[in-house]
Amino acid sequence: MVMISTQISELDLDHLEGQLTQLVVLPNISWQTYRAMLVDMGDHRSTRISYNQGTLTLKMPSKLHEIINRLLARIVTTLTEELGLDVVNVGSTTLEREDLEKGAEPDTGFYIQNAAELEGLDPDIPADLPPDLVIEVDITSPSTRRLEIYKALGIAEVWRYTKRNGLVIYQLKNGNHVESDNSFAFPLVSATRLNEFLTQRQSQSENQVIRAVRLWAQTMVQDSV
Repeated sequence: MVMISTQISELDLDHLEGQLTQLVVLPNISWQTYRAMLVDMGDHRSTRISYNQGTLTLKMPSKLHEIINRLLARIVTTLTEELGLDVVNVGSTTLEREDLEKGAEPDTGFYIQNAAELEGLDPDIPADLPPDLVIEVDITSPSTRRLEIYKALGIAEVWRYTKRNGLVIYQLKNGNHVESDNSFAFPLVSATRLNEFLTQRQSQSENQVIRAVRLWAQTMVQDSV
């Protein structure tokens, strides 16, 4: 087991609905220690790990965080079904580049435009083929550090949800993530529409929201023919 004596430098507590969201930031961590931690902690965990040139961050999501993340992931999958697109959902698979000393585990990552590049049930993912779309949910824990990592890794699109701003779509343009009205992966889909679906979840079940997404996507396809 890797032992880390570095003092915890940041701790965020989210008491919303009695759930605890922790963000732990550890400076002066080597790449080798980061990699050893990934191995020691294994794949069966909820903690998300990111690493940015010596700074290691551990994020332990709350219940609300996971509900929103999984709803958005279902929306993405539903859209690919109705729009006739391939998709590979890689979940929180570790994305990293040793040459850049950067790595992160998104809340959910998807290959859509490049889904055909991943063959089989357990595909090898080239280091130079980042996901086409990543979901980041921020209830109390800011993901600005993670966005820097995603930019360096070349991730084309990030859907970022915050309590203050709702869902915002970011696209990678000229080396920076900039806010966009519409999705690159789904050009017919706007941030405004996605936020409407999220608002529906306040009064409807998750399956009801997904049925609404499916019906809306079918209508969009028919109107575009």
